[in-house]
Parts: sequence; structure tokens; C-alpha cells
Amino acid sequence: MTVVSQVILKADDELRYPSSGELKSIKEFLQTGEQRVRIASTLSENEKKIVQEATKQLWQKRPDFISPGGNAYGERQRALCVRDFGWYLRLITYGILAGDKEPIETIGIIGVREMYNSLGVPVPGMVEAIGCLKRASTELLSAEDSPAAEPYFDYIIQAMS
Repeated sequence: MTVVSQVILKADDELRYPSSGELKSIKEFLQTGEQRVRIASTLSENEKKIVQEATKQLWQKRPDFISPGGNAYGERQRALCVRDFGWYLRLITYGILAGDKEPIETIGIIGVREMYNSLGVPVPGMVEAIGCLKRASTELLSAEDSPAAEPYFDYIIQAMS
């Protein structure tokens, strides 16, 4: 849900007009719209490249993950890891477009820790993986856009930590 939707729904629930502070937040949201779309476009257009680079970084950093006995050992397990990279990148673009971390929370974070624990996937390893995804993504963004995208990656990292 975007800032605009949130403001309207809250004001309607309280049977009032949006406050000046709420209108200011809508104005700020609209002013950053072009940047948010640019960031989301860059990430989505470069998904394959980002995922490949993040995967390479993770395997270099943690070769034990792809060694016998590791959680990403074997073609199937590696494919699942790569799939998750793409899923998290897509989730981050949703948050960036909305200008809010709420889509990340409702679509992706709720239950993720329990899911990975039940599958025997080490959550600290996923935190490292998202860090690699962040680095691979922000390297493709401009100096202006990178700081705007980083909090969305950090949100997932903090939620999993």
C-alpha cells in the first residue's frame, strides 16, 4: 500500500480530511516517484546479472554452503537459493515502488524465519545472502539512487537477524 492509500484510508476511518503532515508526506512521496521507478526498473532489468553476482559473492564468501553437507550442495539446492535471490530482489522492488517497507513485511518477512528454520536453512546464511544481493544491486545504481534503495535491503537483513 502506498503512502497515498494509507493516508486516505486513515483519514476516512477517522471521518476527517488528511492533516497537513499527511499531505506533506504525500507530496514527498510524489516527488520521489521518478527515482523510485528508476531504481525498480534498474533492479528488475538487471535481475539476472544481480542474482549471478550475488550468488558468486556468496559462494566465494561461504564455500561451505556448496560443499558436500552444505545447504546449497547439489544442483537442486543451488537452484532454490538462486530462486530465493530473485524472489527477494522482486520483493525489494515492491517496497521501493510503494515507498514503504510494508509490502516487504506483509509479503515476505512474516514467517520467513520459521520457514527457513523448518527447512533447516541457516538464517545467518540468508542474512549473508541478502547482504550479497544488496552489494550486487547497489553497484548498478547511481550514487544518488543507491542510498535510497539500501534501507529496503537492510530491513530484510534486520528482520532476519
